[in-house]
Amino acid sequence: MKESIEKAKILIESLPYMQQFRNKIVVIKYGGHAMVDENLKRQFALDVILMKQIGINPVIVHGGGPQINRLLDRLDIKPNYIQGMRVTDGETMDVVEMVLVGKVNKEIVGMINHCGGKAVGLSGRDGDLVCAKKMKMSAKGKKAPVETTPPELIDLGRVGQVTRINSEVLQALDRGDFIPVIAPVGVGEDGRAFNINADLVAGAIAGELKAAKLILLTDVEGVKGKDGKLLTSLQRRDLEALIADETIVGGMIPKVRCCGQALDNGVAKTHIVDGRVEHAILLEIFTQQGVGTEIV
Repeated sequence: MKESIEKAKILIESLPYMQQFRNKIVVIKYGGHAMVDENLKRQFALDVILMKQIGINPVIVHGGGPQINRLLDRLDIKPNYIQGMRVTDGETMDVVEMVLVGKVNKEIVGMINHCGGKAVGLSGRDGDLVCAKKMKMSAKGKKAPVETTPPELIDLGRVGQVTRINSEVLQALDRGDFIPVIAPVGVGEDGRAFNINADLVAGAIAGELKAAKLILLTDVEGVKGKDGKLLTSLQRRDLEALIADETIVGGMIPKVRCCGQALDNGVAKTHIVDGRVEHAILLEIFTQQGVGTEIV
């Protein structure tokens, strides 16, 4: 009986959050260990189904870097990275699209539907959902010979940046009560595919939809201070200073900047959450303490 009472208390605690986020959009970047561990994959599917069932509208954007690398390895194609970005020639782009759209996306959709949900898989090319242009990146640490000389640019191949999100596609799915699952492949003006960082796609979609929350699932506890302790809450205005003094370093930099841009574009709250924690999404949305780091 005590165990049953505790469960009832948990439901009561979550009630205000259910009311607060009913009919709101929550964009989730799904990646890392949560996409690999079979138990966590099933829990993720059940979590988003529960959200949809109580009136919250989840939109999922997924990654798939390790899966891409495995197929590249089998094809004897060596992956190449510059400043953390995958160099994507035509051959690599074919593999990226094959893995993200043809395999990973369908596995996530299949898991959600198998668990009783109603998901539809998309790439950014479907309905021109994610329009993109070629990303331009400056060579790091190289100075131009004279001040009037433009900085040296690095050619990353078919790596793109988001130019526009066609929200009509997602609105149509919402009217049909579907859960969208989106592979981060964009489409250029010439109809060619672009490989885009999944965090950037999730942030752009969240901003376009004015989402109540953007949640980035990662393989770390959240943003940590120099003392190694978790920073549970950060202010948007403090992010660049924390990057400058090297409190925020490495792969966390693009994630917090993605959150900052999403906030600038109208997202109410952003979160960097440890996807290795069971039911991390529900804990973030429906409990007072939450998990990970919130950026507001």
